[in-house]
Amino acid sequence: MNPQDPLAALHPLREPALIGWWPPAPGWWAVLALVIMAISLLAYFLIKRRRVNRYRRLALAQLLTLYHDLKHPAEGEDANRDCITAINALLKSVALRAFPRHDIAALSGQAWLDFLNTSRRDTNTTTEFSPAFASAAYQRDLPDLDHEQLFQAAKRWITKHRAPS
Repeated sequence: MNPQDPLAALHPLREPALIGWWPPAPGWWAVLALVIMAISLLAYFLIKRRRVNRYRRLALAQLLTLYHDLKHPAEGEDANRDCITAINALLKSVALRAFPRHDIAALSGQAWLDFLNTSRRDTNTTTEFSPAFASAAYQRDLPDLDHEQLFQAAKRWITKHRAPS
């Protein structure tokens, strides 16, 4: 060894081992728990909302079938009357599902029409139910109804109605 070169006797410096990513720090476990809880709550509310609105999806499918029958009637005026009556019955069943039974069950005529137009929660006048719709099922001569407008109004009402909370 050369006494004049003391640095030659030194060994190279050793670097410490790299810090591993596993296991994570306790803070990351807390963040993971919060994320899992948030995803679980979101999934719960989405599933609940989907179940609550199932009647709307079923009613829209039935309305589409009725609209097809209305556009392509089987025979004569009675088929149109039957389709209009079925649309009215469909709207009544949807209303009975969403609103209190004692408020809806006895409605007919102008009171039923007023209920449909006020509960639709829409300011667009093209989706209002026409006065002829309320009494169409009970008149001897079928009134002149715009089938496209009736379908749009019924579709809009089924998707947009809101029961008072």
